[in-house]
Amino acid sequence: MQRRVTLAVGATALVVLGATVPAAHGADLAQRAAGALASQDLATAGTGSPYYRIPALTRTTKGTLIAAYDARPTLGDLPGNIGVVLRRSTDGGATWQAQQVVRKDAAPKGYGDPSLLVDRETGRVFVFYAASVNQGFLGSATGNDESDPDVLQADYSYSDDDGLTWKHERITADIKNPAWAGMFAASGEGIQLRHGAYKGRLIQQYAIRHNGANHAVSAYSDDHGATWRTGTPVGPGGDENKTVELSDGRVMLNNRSKPYRTVAYSADGGVTYTPFQQDAELPDPANNGSIARFAPDVAASHPRASWLLFSNTATTSGRSNLTVRLSCDNGRNWPVRKTVEAGAAAYSTLTPLDDGTLPNSRVGLLWERAEYRNITYSSFDLNWLGGVCAPVTVTPPASLPAGKTTEVTVRVVSQNDVRLPAGTVSLKLPQGWSAPTVTMPALDPGQGADVRIPVTVPANATAGPVTTTATYQVRGTQHSYGDSTLGVGTP
Repeated sequence: MQRRVTLAVGATALVVLGATVPAAHGADLAQRAAGALASQDLATAGTGSPYYRIPALTRTTKGTLIAAYDARPTLGDLPGNIGVVLRRSTDGGATWQAQQVVRKDAAPKGYGDPSLLVDRETGRVFVFYAASVNQGFLGSATGNDESDPDVLQADYSYSDDDGLTWKHERITADIKNPAWAGMFAASGEGIQLRHGAYKGRLIQQYAIRHNGANHAVSAYSDDHGATWRTGTPVGPGGDENKTVELSDGRVMLNNRSKPYRTVAYSADGGVTYTPFQQDAELPDPANNGSIARFAPDVAASHPRASWLLFSNTATTSGRSNLTVRLSCDNGRNWPVRKTVEAGAAAYSTLTPLDDGTLPNSRVGLLWERAEYRNITYSSFDLNWLGGVCAPVTVTPPASLPAGKTTEVTVRVVSQNDVRLPAGTVSLKLPQGWSAPTVTMPALDPGQGADVRIPVTVPANATAGPVTTTATYQVRGTQHSYGDSTLGVGTP
């Protein structure tokens, strides 16, 4: 082996609601038109393998799409006689080549939970996964002996011919602290930093178990994968996790956690991270999700440099309601969301299909559908995702006297990368209240504007807090929202 919210007055929440769009499950090229969600099943339980799980997806430097996943004898995790398989597409996801094996050996050996990573400078494609004989994550022994059957091993395969053939490596002794017990690669896709002091660094996320608690940690390479090391774990509370490079040079770690995702930040290229903090805009039932930069190669000055995509099953219990979100401010807010599948769904992973600067730039999504019966590939563009990056802030007066009309200020700031035409702002109010819809002027990128909406409170209104939602609508169907609490006082 070669070694190497409840909101106070003036606070806002940003949510864009989108109608559920059920996925079609045949290769329908007509669906690839702008504004459509195109979907097809790449693997179905009982065809070629009893079960399939754990999707990974990437696009190579030559434009080939690679979808990798587990072929499993049961739905159980490692240890088990699991193999890593993949399918390739050389036409942008319209058609897919036959399934091929990346790594599979006779029982009791098993390999599972793939994560793809492309070195954009060399073109090499990596797929990381865990390797087991006797033990999985929870039962793994401490130590990093690469021949110990009771240690869950850290393996990867690599390809220099765009995923046609693969060679295998074991890096347990390089990246695993002997004090750690279980360790496995977080499935989906790793990243390569494109900018700044750590440009070219490859980063693959792991979950590790230490002293009975789970943590997240980055494995990284600064020499195109010749050597690997790990940084400092963040936790406890870590689990399957993903990283994304932000436009300000930091790395954000987004972690599987219930009832909300947790995030941490690194200023040193993924070596150390801040403590976890909850992102209350991202509900999660403790399920693997995905985060990706929409246009990873653009300079920090580009309007889309701070655009992020996120996918997960957006519930706090059960695995359903697979949702894609868009942030236009490096993940501080998530004002755009769209449901991919309202019913049963599980793991998902996203990858851009082009440089992200086109009006109809597309994104690929590989996900588990229908109670793990299918691994499904979908693609979509911004027209399908809908919504508009324009945070809405509602600023009411200290109180609104019953029986009188009082103005409420609503501010909209465009984070869009093109000029937004004139739109409208309206308030959702209790029955008996009234307020007109008002015009919001056209907004250039980065520009904000205030409008004042006269709100009439009925004379019999009960004193106390009342929640309102301001809706900004532009281009007919695109919206963003801001919530606030109005205080009803005496006249």
